[in-house]
Amino acid sequence: MEFKVTIIKEPKAEPFDVVLTSPVTIETLVKRYGQDLPYRVIVAKQNNVVHELTQIISAPCTIQFMDIRHPEANAVYQNSLIMIYLKAVNDLLGNVIVEITNPINKGLFTLIHTFEPLTAAQVRSIEKRMKEIVRENIPFKKEIVTRGEALNIMVDNGFSVKAKVLSSDDKINKYRFYSLGGKRDFFYSRMVPSTGYIDKFALKKYGKGVIVRVPHTYSPDKLPEYRDDKKLYKAFGEAAEWGRLMGISYVWDLNEKIRNGEYKDIILLSEALHEKKIAEIADKITCSGRRIVLIAGPSSSGKTTFARRLCTQLKVNGLKPIYMGTDDYFVEREQTPFDENGEPDFECLEAVDIELFNRNLNDLLDGKEVDLPSFDFIYGKKTFGNRLTRINKTQPIVIEGIHALNEDLTPYIDRAEKFKIYISPLTQLNIDGHNRVSTTDARMLRRLVRDNRFRGNPAQKTISTWPKVRAGEEKYIFPYNGEADVLFNSVHIYELAVLKKYAQPLLEAIGPDEEEYSEATRMLRFLRFFLTIEDDSVIVNNSIIREFIGGSIFV
Repeated sequence: MEFKVTIIKEPKAEPFDVVLTSPVTIETLVKRYGQDLPYRVIVAKQNNVVHELTQIISAPCTIQFMDIRHPEANAVYQNSLIMIYLKAVNDLLGNVIVEITNPINKGLFTLIHTFEPLTAAQVRSIEKRMKEIVRENIPFKKEIVTRGEALNIMVDNGFSVKAKVLSSDDKINKYRFYSLGGKRDFFYSRMVPSTGYIDKFALKKYGKGVIVRVPHTYSPDKLPEYRDDKKLYKAFGEAAEWGRLMGISYVWDLNEKIRNGEYKDIILLSEALHEKKIAEIADKITCSGRRIVLIAGPSSSGKTTFARRLCTQLKVNGLKPIYMGTDDYFVEREQTPFDENGEPDFECLEAVDIELFNRNLNDLLDGKEVDLPSFDFIYGKKTFGNRLTRINKTQPIVIEGIHALNEDLTPYIDRAEKFKIYISPLTQLNIDGHNRVSTTDARMLRRLVRDNRFRGNPAQKTISTWPKVRAGEEKYIFPYNGEADVLFNSVHIYELAVLKKYAQPLLEAIGPDEEEYSEATRMLRFLRFFLTIEDDSVIVNNSIIREFIGGSIFV
């Protein structure tokens, strides 16, 4: 028999056709036609559906190779690495409990629960064993089992949390397990064919745990430079404490609260914790006497709502803050720089009129009357004469913008006047000890719902533009979060159960012939573990979540 397969080797490469005379695996096609690619192929799309490289091709289709620059491939690389890590820990320390918790310091923070504190020598031994496993090129063996078989496997292997999650999900009858040299586990993502694919990683003892360092999507061929994000570590720890305070460590715990009707108390408690934290930040600003408050964070962090609520708390402290955005300080449209694709780059720092912005701020601090601009986005020009403003010597200026933490935005402002805040939803709630919900996915769900409800954008557009959004964050936001005086975690432990109601139908509407289908399917796959909070009326109208689902008094 003969059949034609269309191969796409790179995102912007021209597709080409090959004729096959017998079924082959995708891995075979990669070995034949992907030897000249810059990075190792991890998975592939077959007609817009992501498959492992062990998938057999036996009929006409389109195959797109994917390295870890693709989010789906990056997730597969990380899960495969974690399986190797769990295997190495098991080989050296026995059947101890290992938790994969959250991203930090350009890696994944993990906890290994041993009777005695883990030593640096033990961490080095685990890394050495992992490298041995990689050199042995052991295959990841997949098995599809029934629901009853899956429960038995989880109980036999001591996966109590996984068993609880599974027992609460009666809509799925088949489950995928992986084995690696006798070590068996459940992952909701896929795996590479064998351990030899995972050739770049490192371990680092950090605090009470271990950081598993991984390549990043923007540099697949090397590990990123290590950076100690102490504030991020503290914030994740605080989120875990908040979860314990509410009796929620994993998705199953949240689902139980929803089943029992306790979710309304969880919503109110989570909102109260936010309000307390914002009040504490307002107190720090008041005590510092600093008058320029700069707020930055990645997309869908809730910056606008946070800034407004912070202004309210500053007023409680007797101050009279004014709120400013950097969007009014864009350069004139004809002066906008271009990106590497020849398109206007509105996110780069050069798109901001730095001189005018700093002059206006210094004049306000000096008590002068200032004619603040308003940017006309239709005509691409600043307009003046409508915002004559003067403040007294105690009034703070609250500024929210993408470059707010970058000193190059405010080079002419005295550093002693600046109070910098980094905001991001740092998701601590995971499916179980080995399957985490990424902060990036949580943010994309927020954006997907908001863009559909308030901007009329279909989910396809949000998904397709997300890589460009992420690239901007990596370039303009994340490198500067260490500059912050405080970090505000804008996550709500209940939010994915609320967002699911709005996001699920949007994701389900994406058909298999659309390019975004595989990403929509991946998002739906982890959302299935969450029960839905149908009644979200108890969420207050100044909540950060209201910025995305509607009903906000600020947006």
